Amino acid sequence: MRVRVTPRGGTAVWLVVLALVQTAAFIVVWRFALHVETGQWIDTVALTGNRIGRDHIEDPVDRILNAMSVVSLLAVTGLIGFIALIRGRIALAIAATLLIAGANVTTQLLKYGLTRPDLGIDLERAYVGNSLPSGHTTVAASVAVALVLVLPPKARPVAAVIGAGYAATAGVATLSAGWHRPSDAVAAFLVVGIWAALAGLLLLVAQRERAKVAPGDAHRRTVLLLGVGGLLAIAGCVLALSWLVELRATPPAELTRRPLFVGYAGSAAGIAGSMGVVMALVLTAVHRLVPRYQG
Repeated sequence: MRVRVTPRGGTAVWLVVLALVQTAAFIVVWRFALHVETGQWIDTVALTGNRIGRDHIEDPVDRILNAMSVVSLLAVTGLIGFIALIRGRIALAIAATLLIAGANVTTQLLKYGLTRPDLGIDLERAYVGNSLPSGHTTVAASVAVALVLVLPPKARPVAAVIGAGYAATAGVATLSAGWHRPSDAVAAFLVVGIWAALAGLLLLVAQRERAKVAPGDAHRRTVLLLGVGGLLAIAGCVLALSWLVELRATPPAELTRRPLFVGYAGSAAGIAGSMGVVMALVLTAVHRLVPRYQG
């Protein structure tokens, strides 16, 4: 396979841009979902709409969420580190572990550090307070992204698609179970994306000068599949919620079945699309961060 030397400066700039853009996106989601009346109303409509068809999906949703525990997270983190080590990549094992630990610790600190003002929208859950970002969604997304980092190039495309699907399913499951609002899941994906960029910078610092990149490892088709598919899902979410906002004068509990379903389905599409875009961004740089070596 052809290989070429790629300057690390360009990759470093790309990672910094990714970290900054996703940080800005997180701030926008946080401010809109927690501190703007319309944002709280949309979140509440989506969460109220989860009762539609809930009886049919309650069991699988519970199984997905209950499988995520501290013990399982530690076990999977150990497995991911082991994969990197058997490939002879010590720095990669450290970076992947840092990604998972950093994302999940950050999520917990934000969840208990941020406040959700009571704007009189969701009176039923006002006592709960802030739930952004989602801890379960962060677990799923951080594991999925870390696995893409440590796997060999040939396995990355499949792992990226399956991992993005798994993390998106976990995010939607938290909404379906009534555990989290849609903004909580989107915020969790952004936290993971930020830490993925930071882990990438660590890998770049530890990278050898002789590191060479194989263009075939870029997996551009998979990047397009995840990126374009994610953007289309987000566009569908925006269209659905744009129609829904026209009804914002109506309390969520008084809405009929149709707007509740639109709010729930549109938010689910937004959750899935956000994870697709985050994973696509990870995949654009991973072949430069974990390259093939000469000799």
